[in-house]
Amino acid sequence: MPVQNTATLTQASNTWLKSYYFVRFGVSAAWVALAFTLAKTMPPLAAIMLVAYPAWDALANVVDAQRTGGLNRNKSQLLNFVVSVLATLAVAVALTNSMNAVLAVYGVWAALSGLFQLITALRRWKTTGAQWAMILSGAQSALAGIFFVKMAGGVEDIGITNVAPYAAFGAFYFLVSAAWLTVTDILRKSPRIAS
Repeated sequence: MPVQNTATLTQASNTWLKSYYFVRFGVSAAWVALAFTLAKTMPPLAAIMLVAYPAWDALANVVDAQRTGGLNRNKSQLLNFVVSVLATLAVAVALTNSMNAVLAVYGVWAALSGLFQLITALRRWKTTGAQWAMILSGAQSALAGIFFVKMAGGVEDIGITNVAPYAAFGAFYFLVSAAWLTVTDILRKSPRIAS
């Protein structure tokens, strides 16, 4: 019975994560598409989007954590939530200064949130599939953050399109994770169908 309960809990967790990863992919992909089209030539829209992106990450971490006992039981997601909220506020302030300041904030946020995402994925490794993609995503986010901070200190013109590739890679990893869980579910069910 405990084995069956564990299998049921794992299946429920995978079902939730599959939907969650598809939603995260969709939102990130839409954000990237807007960044490379309308927002590129509309600074007010770009500013709203730059504030909204870490705010969305904060909300997503809360919603995901609630599915597995809340933020108190998921410290890495709690920390990711806090960092994302602080980044949202910092981006709003940085926008009154310069895009270099915004990119620096994004760099610190990407590095920290990537680290916390990596920790969350490692924690889920034993019970949930597709976490290798989330680990890669977290590690790449941390590296991108370092690159952003370095780039922010330069003299080149910076805009939302400098951030968009970061969001595009995030979208890609969420899609890979969702697809991996979908295929895993199909393969898990196929022997039952055959019998």
